[in-house]
Amino acid sequence: MALLLHVLSALFGLGSWVAINGLWVELPLLVPETPEGWYLPSYLTILIQLANVGPLLVTLLHRFRPGWLPETRVVYAIVCLGVVSCLLVALFWKETGMVGGERHSTALLALAFFLSLVDCTSSVTFLPFMSRLQARYLTSYYTGEGLSGLVPALVALAQGVGVVTCHQDNVTVIGNTNLVAHYQPANFSPRVFFFLLAGMMLMCLMAFGLLNHLPLARLEERDPERERERTEQEPMISRRPSCWYKARPSTFQAGHYTWPQATFIFLVLAWVNGLTNAVLPSVQSYSCLPYGSLAYHLSATLGAMANPLACFLAMFLPSRSLRLMLLLTVTGTTIGAYIMGMAVLSPCPWLVHTHTGTALMVLSWTLFTGSLSYVKVMIGVILREEGHSALLLCGAVVQLGSMLGALTMFPLVSVYSLFRSGDPCNSLCLP
Repeated sequence: MALLLHVLSALFGLGSWVAINGLWVELPLLVPETPEGWYLPSYLTILIQLANVGPLLVTLLHRFRPGWLPETRVVYAIVCLGVVSCLLVALFWKETGMVGGERHSTALLALAFFLSLVDCTSSVTFLPFMSRLQARYLTSYYTGEGLSGLVPALVALAQGVGVVTCHQDNVTVIGNTNLVAHYQPANFSPRVFFFLLAGMMLMCLMAFGLLNHLPLARLEERDPERERERTEQEPMISRRPSCWYKARPSTFQAGHYTWPQATFIFLVLAWVNGLTNAVLPSVQSYSCLPYGSLAYHLSATLGAMANPLACFLAMFLPSRSLRLMLLLTVTGTTIGAYIMGMAVLSPCPWLVHTHTGTALMVLSWTLFTGSLSYVKVMIGVILREEGHSALLLCGAVVQLGSMLGALTMFPLVSVYSLFRSGDPCNSLCLP
């Protein structure tokens, strides 16, 4: 019966970020159909960070009114909001309106904010709820959180990307032939895709209800006294590098890590989430579309698939090594620097119009997401052992890092226009 709780934990984790992950993997089909065009990822990034008002409010209430917030009711409320928002996106994502004298995808952007509110708030509500159960179920939760990227990515692969064909414009200038891009429809529409997302959120809601009410789940709740006795018997030398061994312990519940180590862990957590949730997604269209719509589609979907694969790897090869954490963070950051460099060079990045350039960009996005996703799981497992307050702080730092990344990138992309878009049919790049 423990297998049932592992499955329910995974389904619960599935709903944590499935809405926003689904929106990201659908961008290759949404970008050509919206007034924002290549700017759409940047708008979505800033909306996601504005939704941090949700986790901020939850964190402040936990800090100044401990025990006042009904955690279970909050989870029920945000998951229900996610189901309704996904249904509304499916019905109204094409609706536009005038804002500031320009036409915008008002319905899509407004509903994207509510979806972001759901997913951002899940960072400070889902994880603390999982701390009620024994530690082994947290890995299943993280696997489900990874599946929130994998499942929409697989659906997007089945959906296919709209093939671009170039046709001569009716109005041409003498000596200059202007081609216009025409996007052929995918295997099924974004409306069907968003209905499927609503179904996944509904599964998350049902799983949460069962985790709350099944007698088996209550039997699997953790016993703090037993865990304390077990951890006191375990040697902690392997978790402390010798240079930090004599430092003062932190005030976390278990006290396994010193303040310098805890600071390092949270700085890495903020940095990694800033890169993966805000900085690089803001320029994904600029880094990928010069190589073609297929490159954009594969980068979005395979990158999303790398997340759960990293979680599966962490399940069978868990690690708490801070040195490995640093190595993977540096590796992921280096790959991210290459992606950012290609976005800066858009619409004429290195190896444009070559299969090598396309493959290298898709591989870069996959390795970037996979390496830093493993770092996130490492930190989650470490902080799970430090108790409820550490997981709550974990969620807050995740959103803080994402917010700082978005506030940095939005003016660069949407205000100062430092990144240039290209045309799939009229290339300005020299062969």
